[in-house]
Amino acid sequence: MAMEAAEIERLIREGIPDAEVLIEDLRGDGDHYAAQVTSASFAGKSRVQQHQMVYKALKGSMDAALHALALTTVAAE
Repeated sequence: MAMEAAEIERLIREGIPDAEVLIEDLRGDGDHYAAQVTSASFAGKSRVQQHQMVYKALKGSMDAALHALALTTVAAE
């Protein structure tokens, strides 16, 4: 089952309220996305910790509706 880009953005914003989120559907199939997430809450955290925060916000979607997500995280200043 495909997932809409708007749903990915909504989940990330719910989990990381100050996040700026840019989503790109890489293949047009609703299964392969790239996301850039910028948040001040990433400051002082490792890249792995930042990605874990995003995956937590997605509430298990990576195991079900979302097949692939190329993730870039940026700590806002």
